[in-house]
Amino acid sequence: MPRSVNHVASRARRKKVLKLAKGYFGRRKNVWTVAKNAVEKGLVYSFRDRRQKKRDFRALWIQRINAGARLNGLSYSVLMGKINAAGIELNRKVLADLAMNHPEAFKAVVETVK
Repeated sequence: MPRSVNHVASRARRKKVLKLAKGYFGRRKNVWTVAKNAVEKGLVYSFRDRRQKKRDFRALWIQRINAGARLNGLSYSVLMGKINAAGIELNRKVLADLAMNHPEAFKAVVETVK
């Protein structure tokens, strides 16, 4: 008696991975073993970088606040210390936006805490 192999399920599994590989270059998009490895690696990167993105944006905001603070005669750490002491509850994302797009508003915040 022949062995029963569930071709429907195995084909569906392969199709699912090959669909995720759509847009890849060369054999990565249409050869099962290559595509499977590429998709697994891509999923690992996406999982890791969802967390990394938060760190990257925080670092960017800090750089922008520091640049704005130095234009107004303070360093980043001194400015953040004074903002916290003054009880101003603006987060780094908002402060970075002010420093970059609304320098006069950022200067007003700096003058408030000086």
